[in-house]
Amino acid sequence: MVYQKSSERFRQVLEFLIRYDQENRHSPSYEEIGEGVNLKAKSHVSKLLDELENQGMIARDKNNPRSIRILDEAFFFLAHGASRIVRKLEDILILPIQGRIVASEPIPIPESSGALYDPDSAVEVLLSSLPANERNKELFALEVEGDSMVDAMVNDGDIVIFHKTETAENRDMVAVWLEDKHETTLKYYYRETVKENGKERERVRLQPANPTMLPIYINNPEQVRIMGKVVMVIRRPNAPKKQHRPAPVSSRSQQMSFFQAGN
Repeated sequence: MVYQKSSERFRQVLEFLIRYDQENRHSPSYEEIGEGVNLKAKSHVSKLLDELENQGMIARDKNNPRSIRILDEAFFFLAHGASRIVRKLEDILILPIQGRIVASEPIPIPESSGALYDPDSAVEVLLSSLPANERNKELFALEVEGDSMVDAMVNDGDIVIFHKTETAENRDMVAVWLEDKHETTLKYYYRETVKENGKERERVRLQPANPTMLPIYINNPEQVRIMGKVVMVIRRPNAPKKQHRPAPVSSRSQQMSFFQAGN
């Protein structure tokens, strides 16, 4: 689970490098590598090459992009698989950033045909930084938009790591899907009993961590679907501030399917 995706990407890059060298007698450019393994961003190619170099699979002159040399370790890895990636990736969890979660008023997911998140966008998490009881659970990552959770030290642009779950305890910080409104939000969760006309009933309170914002009350708890519980926040104080739109940036097909499918 921890390094399966990186291992497969390493294999794709190495096989492309070997094939290209055999056909052209020199190494490819970063752009050609990206095209060859379906990586859109040059930065992702550079990062993968850095990791391969750190693992002793390639050597290169960083001032010359066509100076990549394939080392014996690469051929050993291709023959024996992920068991060769032992030191670095055993301690790192690589999670794709699935989209954006709104930390403000719940906002409907917009219609859009564009995929606005690069499928190779990911965050690296040290396993030792996660709670011990969360390390073997199914985790996912979302980028935060909004400032309703600032007093919980969750700011606009931060990355939040969630444990996938459909249940929550009071005061858990959760990603919530509101079924009837097709809206999503990040809040503290409370399920409480209230009296109305002499009768008791249950409701859900979604509590922001910002004194300037009011809680959101959901009178029908069945309309609240828990998608995940926060286990870690990766703070990014230097992340560029986004101009907030009337809806999350993620495409409807991407983010809506993520929540509805219970990814």
